[in-house]
Amino acid sequence: MRRALPVVVGALFLAAWTIAVRAADVPPIVLPTPVQCVVAAWENAGELARGFASTAGASVAGLVIAAIATGGIATALASSRWVHRALFPYVLWLQTVPVVAVAPLLIVWSGYSFRTVLIVTVMVCLFPMVNATVLGLQRVRGEHLDLWRIYGGSNSRRLLSLAWPTAVPDFVGGLKTGAPLAVIGAIVAEFFVANGTGGVGLGTLMTAYRMRARTDALIAAVVLSGVLGLALYAAVDRGSRRVARRWLGAE
Repeated sequence: MRRALPVVVGALFLAAWTIAVRAADVPPIVLPTPVQCVVAAWENAGELARGFASTAGASVAGLVIAAIATGGIATALASSRWVHRALFPYVLWLQTVPVVAVAPLLIVWSGYSFRTVLIVTVMVCLFPMVNATVLGLQRVRGEHLDLWRIYGGSNSRRLLSLAWPTAVPDFVGGLKTGAPLAVIGAIVAEFFVANGTGGVGLGTLMTAYRMRARTDALIAAVVLSGVLGLALYAAVDRGSRRVARRWLGAE
């Protein structure tokens, strides 16, 4: 019953969508019916599949790079208060700068390339992952720190043996947050670099469908982007649970 509930809600939404479009006689160029969107998806299945694969590759690669960078940056920020105060504002700055503002500048530096898509993707999902991991690294209990100091443990060993095991759940939580953000970053980047990349991602197709007034195919591409975000989140969630069961004995 629990699994069937989202299906029921989705069916009701699609039925309401169809009834509203028919009752208001909305032109397909403004809002097509769900059936028209499915037909458009079938007619453009080949290029939608290639776009899905291209955006998925950029999203996964960007998320992996962001995860690796998070490990190094979070460790550096948690190593001392001085380092945190000196560097954290710049990490925060990367998140506050709008992607649509910095993407043209990245194109000047990196060109219309897949590399630019990766850079934007990493920028979008990096800060939530770093912030969550740093909070986890700083969440070590006071009595554990006191005991570590009594036995003369080094700062580097403290981070590796005491702080990181405590921060693993926070790192995984940041990774789950970054998974859908990686898809958003890849698609936004594809809006800008569509004219120069060899691959054709979902963002590229969305731009093309909009310019050709193919609202039905555009909605199909938007739905696929949501499916990709959910799939990437589910993969991270399932992978983290398997690691927990294997190494931590969790259920």
